Amino acid sequence: MTDWNEIRAWRKARRAELIARRDAVDRDTRRRWNERISALLERGFPMLGGMVVGFCWPYKGEFDARFAIRDWRRQGATAALPEVVAKGQPLRFRTWWPGAPMAPGVYGIPVPQDTEVVVPDVVLAPMNGFDESGCRLGYGGGYFDRTLAALAPRPLAVGVAFEIARLATIFPQRHDIPMDFVVTEEGIHAVGNGALAPVDAAACGERAARLLATRGLPRRRAGEEAGGFSSPPCYAHEFPGYFGEAEEQVRASPSAGRRNRG
Repeated sequence: MTDWNEIRAWRKARRAELIARRDAVDRDTRRRWNERISALLERGFPMLGGMVVGFCWPYKGEFDARFAIRDWRRQGATAALPEVVAKGQPLRFRTWWPGAPMAPGVYGIPVPQDTEVVVPDVVLAPMNGFDESGCRLGYGGGYFDRTLAALAPRPLAVGVAFEIARLATIFPQRHDIPMDFVVTEEGIHAVGNGALAPVDAAACGERAARLLATRGLPRRRAGEEAGGFSSPPCYAHEFPGYFGEAEEQVRASPSAGRRNRG
């Protein structure tokens, strides 16, 4: 398949199928998969404490990154959520912490309100689908690809998805940027030479550290002091909604977001 219009139509159909497949997974199974992915992220990327980590609020049954974010924040990481600035433009990231002021953004996904704009050192990218080359099938807007392409140095890109999202190929195009790693409940995969290679946590940590060093990451923020928390420690139990309640609660009003988001 080489025609872009044909590929785009194929991707749209696969995206709908994969989202429906994910949405059909029962809550207990999804929770187990979430716990497994969170544990793999924590073991494979222990160096993220002290860095700026971009992640996405869980949407339509996606992997919930807030559990891993909680532990990295305890080690001094700054968490950041993306904000759509304009159609066709890279994403902008704003700092987030449990209880940060939030309001619905694009698709009704919560976005921090007027918090500090930061540039992530690492991005956890949710994937509706992924292929054997490590390329990601998102929602079709191209925001993550534009963001990764626009940032220098490029953040470490860690794609996260359930194994049911795996495809043989998404027919990658020049604008599709492969992830550096893909993590599913089945394990961690390093991306290189157009293929996915399973790696254990130790090998992942070594490879991630080398990539970060090669790219000059983490970025040094103005006035930043080594070893301190970038934002208050996370006490998730104090914030209803942190542990993956139903999406109806996640998409509450802005006032409810300011009260309950965590």
